[in-house]
Amino acid sequence: MSYLGIDLGTTGCKTVLFDERGTELAFAYREYTIVTDERGHAELDSRRVWNHVKNMIRECAAQAEGVIDAVSVSSLGEAMVPVSEGRESLGNSLLNFDSRGGEYLDDFRKLISDTDLYRINGNVSGPNYALSRFLWYLNKHRALYDKTYKFLLWGSYILFMLGADPVIDYSLANRTLLLDIKTKRWNSQLIERLGLDALKLPELAEAGSLCGRMSVSLTEELGLQSPPLLVVGTHDQCSNAVGCGVLNKGTAMYGMGTFHCIVSVFEQRPRTSEMLTRGLNTEHHAVPGRWVSFIYNQGGILLKWFRDTFAPDSAGGVDLFRRLLDEMPEGPSPVSVLPHFTTTGTPGFIDKTSGLIAGLTIDTSRGDICKGVLEGIAFYLKENLDNLPEGMIIDEFTAVGGGSRSDLWMQLTADILGRPCMRTQEAEAGALGAAILAACGAGYYNSITEAVEQMVSFGEVFRPAAGCDRYLENYMRYKEIAPRFGDFLSQFKK
Repeated sequence: MSYLGIDLGTTGCKTVLFDERGTELAFAYREYTIVTDERGHAELDSRRVWNHVKNMIRECAAQAEGVIDAVSVSSLGEAMVPVSEGRESLGNSLLNFDSRGGEYLDDFRKLISDTDLYRINGNVSGPNYALSRFLWYLNKHRALYDKTYKFLLWGSYILFMLGADPVIDYSLANRTLLLDIKTKRWNSQLIERLGLDALKLPELAEAGSLCGRMSVSLTEELGLQSPPLLVVGTHDQCSNAVGCGVLNKGTAMYGMGTFHCIVSVFEQRPRTSEMLTRGLNTEHHAVPGRWVSFIYNQGGILLKWFRDTFAPDSAGGVDLFRRLLDEMPEGPSPVSVLPHFTTTGTPGFIDKTSGLIAGLTIDTSRGDICKGVLEGIAFYLKENLDNLPEGMIIDEFTAVGGGSRSDLWMQLTADILGRPCMRTQEAEAGALGAAILAACGAGYYNSITEAVEQMVSFGEVFRPAAGCDRYLENYMRYKEIAPRFGDFLSQFKK
């Protein structure tokens, strides 16, 4: 049996084919360009991306002699595509950092307070959510709004174009702000008050449930022997968690990519006040009966900045990163780095801020600064972890992403966070998570838990080393920087 996981992100997409044991059978990748302009617009060309996806499926089919049994999708949240009933894209997809629609948030907050919205939806209002785009279409692009059959987030759009019913799972639906996460229904009262048409939203369904078969014409076009089953996918962070076996309370995924994102799993929703004060969202996991929340800030993007700044003329790609990490001192860095180089994540989401490197002397080495950058990344997240509500306490992490391939970075993370950090054998956790959902929807496995037991393999476990408390002094010094210099650092924001 073979299951295709499509992992669709903001700047690129991967399609990976796995067998029922999680062994990789085929792989394809495409990058694409965000369409931007000086007005703050940011779009994905939906037709172009769709053509990329078709070509990647064709590549995987060719590598697998035309056999794909089921398909599911892991996708970015918030951005959506207007489509016709005849399965045509009617326009580009406005990304979560597109400026359009944000002007309607003040009126939206008059309809419902952030506290009441959080109680219903698990998020507070912000310009990044799909609702802003929905309102922009309604008010500024009415002809297209009226013409649109459904507004589909990317996971739903790809499956719909493959031949599925227009459906969406609860995690992605959460990114619209229009889902009642308690009842698992669209918030009809709020939709009506906003003047929106609920019929333009897709149907709601559990991740991993069957939603159709690939069309016969597309099956032939893509070189497949028979039409694969199509299975409801999920938000990319939830899919990443599934793909690294993070399903239960007390466990968390640690995504070590451009941004470092911790996906914490819990079983009971904490009180709204506990979550709001900590800047934490609440979202359905792909696993029924589980919730997730995201803790994140800048990660690999800062190491890339360090490389480009301190070794701009060096070559070597990944090898250069390894050489720079090898220059780090064995113990704590003599410098402190505040990782506020761009808008921060939880809990403050601070826009007017800037980064800081403190403790520089003429004896400071390049390795000292590199170590300080990595410590600052971990300290930011540790401060969030130390303040979690009781029901969300994390006992262990499973790490994925480029940073998880570095032994040095993994050990430093375990030492600072004070918890075991394990990595997976499969680097493409998002695609594997989607393939696991495909295997469940196809009926090969009875549950996501059963599928994970068979399809996810783990690698080395990094445990806090003896003497890891030596980072405590640096951590305490780090915690003083933002309170002391926050207002001052905001003056440097361009």
